[in-house]
Amino acid sequence: MSRLGKMPSWQRWFVTLGILSCSLSGSIYLIGHEFQIQRSTLGSHSILAIHGVAAMLATLALGSTLPFHLKSGLKSRRKIVSGLSQLSFLGTLIITGLLLYYGPASIREIVINIHWISGLLFFAIFLMHLINIRNR
Repeated sequence: MSRLGKMPSWQRWFVTLGILSCSLSGSIYLIGHEFQIQRSTLGSHSILAIHGVAAMLATLALGSTLPFHLKSGLKSRRKIVSGLSQLSFLGTLIITGLLLYYGPASIREIVINIHWISGLLFFAIFLMHLINIRNR
C-alpha cells in the first residue's frame, strides 16, 4: 500500500461489492414493495432474501475496514464527514434491520421508514465517498 489507510485491492472490491449488492437489492425491494412498482417481481421474498444475504456481506465488509481504514481516516481527518456519516448510517441500518426481523410488530412501520430513508442516504454518501477517493 502506498498510503496509510488505503485498502488493498481485494478489500476495496469486497467492500464495494458488499455495499453495492446490499444497496441495490434494498433499492429494488423498496421500489417493488413500498412504491408498488411491479410488486410481484421487485417486491418478492426472493429479493428480500438476496438483500438479507447482501447485508451480511456488507456487514463483514464494514468489519474489514474498521482496524485500518477507519482508524487511519480518523487520524488523518480526511473525508471524516462522509466516513463518519457512513458509519452512523450503517449502525442505524444494522439496528433497524435487526428490529425488522426480531422487533415487535408495534414499531414495524416506523422502523421500515427509518431503514429505507437511512439506506438511501447511506448509499448516496457511499457513492460520493467512493467517487471522491477515485478522483484523488
